[in-house]
Amino acid sequence: MASEATTLVSRAEESVPAWPDPPSPDGLASFTERLAPVLAAAAADAERLDTQAAFPEAAIEGLRRAGALRCPLRPDLGGFGVGTTEAGAACAIALLRSIGRANLSLGRIFEGHLNALRLIDRYGTQAQNRTAAADAVHGHLFAIWATEKPATRVVLDGGRLHGTKSFASAAGFATRPLVTAHVVGKGDCLALVELAPGQGLAGPPFDLHGMRAASTAPVCLDGMALPTSAIIGDPGDYMRQPEISLGAWRALAVILGGLHALVEHLARGVAASPSGSDPLQRARLGQALIARETAALWVHRCGMLAEADDAGEPAANYVKLARVAVEQACNQAMQLAQRSLGLAAFVRPHPVERLCRDLATYLRQPAMDMVLDEAATYFADRDLP
Repeated sequence: MASEATTLVSRAEESVPAWPDPPSPDGLASFTERLAPVLAAAAADAERLDTQAAFPEAAIEGLRRAGALRCPLRPDLGGFGVGTTEAGAACAIALLRSIGRANLSLGRIFEGHLNALRLIDRYGTQAQNRTAAADAVHGHLFAIWATEKPATRVVLDGGRLHGTKSFASAAGFATRPLVTAHVVGKGDCLALVELAPGQGLAGPPFDLHGMRAASTAPVCLDGMALPTSAIIGDPGDYMRQPEISLGAWRALAVILGGLHALVEHLARGVAASPSGSDPLQRARLGQALIARETAALWVHRCGMLAEADDAGEPAANYVKLARVAVEQACNQAMQLAQRSLGLAAFVRPHPVERLCRDLATYLRQPAMDMVLDEAATYFADRDLP
C-alpha cells in the first residue's frame, strides 16, 4: 500500500498540468471533458476494487491529471472554487454526483478531499491557504479525520501528537489529512498534518460491509511533530454552526450519484428480463425513478442554499431535511431493486449487490432521528427557504 501511495504522490509532483490563473470558462469545459473518461474507467473498475478491497489509485491519479484535486481551490489560488465558492455550487453538485455514480468509495474519498480544502479555506490564514493550495496543485490528497475513541483521543501536547483516529478514509494514501485534535491549554482544534504515504497506518482497512475501496482504517499519530502553524482556525471551528450542518450536503450529492447508478442498473435488468413486460415490474421501476428524482431535487436545492455566501440556519436545517429525504429515497430504491431483480440482486458480481452494500454503509450516519427532530422544530413556525 505504501509503495502505491508513494507512486501516486511522486507522479503528481513530476507532472503538474498547466492551468490558467485565474482559470477561464474554457478551462472549466476542458476539465469536464478530461474527467469523462476517468469516471468511465472508474466505473468499470469498481467491482474489482470492491472484491479486493483495494484503494482506487488509478482513479485518483486520473482525477489529479484531469484537475479535480485542485478544482476546489479559489480561482486566485489556481482552482475553480468548486465547493468553496457560491459561483462553483452547481459544478460541485454535478461533480460529486458524477464521481459517486462511478464509484461511491471514490466519491467518499473525493468528498473528504473537498471538505478538508473548504475548511482550510474557511478558517485558515492566507498563508495556510497558499500552502494547502500548492500541495493540492502538486497532487497531494487531503482528507478529514475526526472519528476517534475516548481512550485514544488525539491530543497535541508539547508540539507532538498522541492518539489514534479510528475510522480514517483514504488511510495510507491521504498525505494531507485535516484532523481534529485536543490542543492542551487551548481546546479542540483542526490540524493539518503532513504525512508520508503509509505513515501512521495502524492496521489493514476494516472489512466493511460496503465502501470497501475507501481504505478506511485506524491511523496512529503518536509522536508526530506538529508546528503551531499547522493549527487551522480557532478552537471549536470544526463543530461550528452552521458550517458543520451545511457541509452534509456534499455527502448527499455523492450518495445521489450512487442512487442514480442503482436505478440505471435496475432499468437495464427490467428491460433484459423476460418479466420486463410485467406491469408490476414497470411500476417498481417507475417508483424507483420517482425516488431518484425526489432525491435529486432535494440535493440540488440544499446544495445551492448551503453554498450561498449568506447561508445560515434556514439552509442548515433544510440540509437536515434533505439528509432524511435522501436516505428514504435510497432505502426505497434499494428495496424496489432487490424485489424486482430477485436473488440476482444478492449475488456477486451483480452491480446492484455492490451498490446496495455501498449505499447502505454510506447512509449509516449517527442520530438521524435527532437530525429530523431538529429540522422539524426549526421549521415548526417558519417557512422553508
